[in-house]
Amino acid sequence: MKKVTSLGDPSSSGPATPEAYRAAVIGTGFMGRVHSHAVRAGGGEVVGVAGSSPAKAEQFRAAHGIARAHADALELIHRPDVDVVHVCTPNHLHAPLSLAALAAGKHVVCEKPLATDAETARNLTAAARDADRVAVVPFVYRFHPMAREARAQVAAGAIGRVSLAHGGYLQDWLLYPEEDNWRVDPRVGGPTRAFGDIGSHWCDMLEFVTGDRITAVSAQTSRINDSRGENGGRAVTTEDLVTFQFATAGGVLGSAVISQVSPGRKNQLVLEVSGTEGSLRFDQERPETLWAGGRGRTGIISRDDPALSPDASRMVALPVGHPQGYQDCFNALVADTGAAIAGRKPEGLPVFADGLRAAVLAESVLASARERRWVDVPAHEGPVSETSAAQAPIAGVDGA
Repeated sequence: MKKVTSLGDPSSSGPATPEAYRAAVIGTGFMGRVHSHAVRAGGGEVVGVAGSSPAKAEQFRAAHGIARAHADALELIHRPDVDVVHVCTPNHLHAPLSLAALAAGKHVVCEKPLATDAETARNLTAAARDADRVAVVPFVYRFHPMAREARAQVAAGAIGRVSLAHGGYLQDWLLYPEEDNWRVDPRVGGPTRAFGDIGSHWCDMLEFVTGDRITAVSAQTSRINDSRGENGGRAVTTEDLVTFQFATAGGVLGSAVISQVSPGRKNQLVLEVSGTEGSLRFDQERPETLWAGGRGRTGIISRDDPALSPDASRMVALPVGHPQGYQDCFNALVADTGAAIAGRKPEGLPVFADGLRAAVLAESVLASARERRWVDVPAHEGPVSETSAAQAPIAGVDGA
């Protein structure tokens, strides 16, 4: 299999450090911690935090050395010393908080899903365009060097014409019925859970690596727990797992398995892409290497390969032997967000249009499973509704 030596901007020496990046973080859960660390790793400052209660915001502020805690997320958004708003809340608040930030002239990094329905995601994408703000959705697995290398190999024709793609994303954190979370409540998490939460990452990785679009899906969903919480306290309507077949605009066929109830699987995102000359396999739990195979030989590409593509090399933050992982991906995403704010065009930055794409795919998957048929995936570049997203009350903003 031939080596790839070009994709993206060869003059880039790494994810850029923002010249000025003053962030507000809304949400005090796991994702709030990840975003806060990434802002600081890139040389930015978290100037304020808001949570679902003053006590949680203050606790987060004290634990992370942040200057201010705010009881009111909207007050924080409108502060003049905030450049970028990081929305790390439960899903139903993503749209109203992002819209408020854009209306206030702020750049936005909004956790996925961008919205719990495609129409609202269209409105958000239009709002970001009209405001001329940088608006990012953290599909962070794109920022693994070896995911970038897979993309470069495919783009350069190293594996020939792509014909097949398959894999999945498996977790086990919702295996038992007593395990509960706001994500299982469709009023908060939205109408899809397993696909919306992690299947969206897999589809983004597929389309990012191949440069191709899913055009049709045939899906099934299942739920192994119809109630969750102590003594079956909450009835559940969203799915625990999804399987789906798909076809792409370029003629690729494929399948994927998405599950949050697979015992022993913690965070296994795997994508294998096969072409007429070779195959590539990326495993997010083993992100230091990329498996590459052909009829003549198989091998492993590591991130110290001297022939690594420029875009993959740009994401190498540590010497080989010092593993890079999930937080490093977030650090790179925030650094590239800062570069975009400064006027550069970093390769592969996931924006609100990518969040819209995920919402369109989610609705197609749910429709296919519900109607038990193949569903064509609408083009997400369709007309934007003139109706603005509903302004839900800004409460319960802690997030994951």
